[in-house]
Amino acid sequence: MIQLFLCSSFADVAKFLPNCVKNLQGMKVAFIPTAAEIEKVTFYVEKGWEALENLGMQITELNISTTEASKVKDTIENVDCIYVSGGNTFYLLQELEKTGTDELIKQHILAGKLYIGESAGAMITAPNIEYACLMDDSNEVKELSSFAALNVVDFSTVPHLGCFPFEKATKEIILRYGESLTLKAISNTQALRVDEEGVKTLE
Repeated sequence: MIQLFLCSSFADVAKFLPNCVKNLQGMKVAFIPTAAEIEKVTFYVEKGWEALENLGMQITELNISTTEASKVKDTIENVDCIYVSGGNTFYLLQELEKTGTDELIKQHILAGKLYIGESAGAMITAPNIEYACLMDDSNEVKELSSFAALNVVDFSTVPHLGCFPFEKATKEIILRYGESLTLKAISNTQALRVDEEGVKTLE
């Protein structure tokens, strides 16, 4: 049984999580902010952290690009939830691949561990992130071997639908990839709940 909560802006949709997951109070979370490392705008990282705290969850920061592999493995194995914040989707996937954390996270998702993905963190759950090229800059990412992503869902999340500053990017993604990919576009105030019953849009 998989449990995913995918969103554009976690701070705006955290209120939906208690209806999706029981016993959030005291739940241990590995918070991965890596995608924001090369971004100039990062306020959403702090906002996401605060939203988790307000739900009573216990957070451990885990920056996979600067943490030893053994520590990453131990941390992920000893938490109840994996939270992957927003930022540059290509950089995030590159760092996940370089450290082997992509396969580790995938294993835990498929084993039923709760996964919360915000923006880039939601996009990497797709089979492939090539479509993110219309939203994120891949020029600074030199070590990404392919666009193949976690592939734990059979659709591609398009975050920030109609929301500044991504109005044009989201529209272009839908126009270019709408026929070739199964896209699920969500605004900053919507989220996707994925479990054994399927995919449900929360709003």
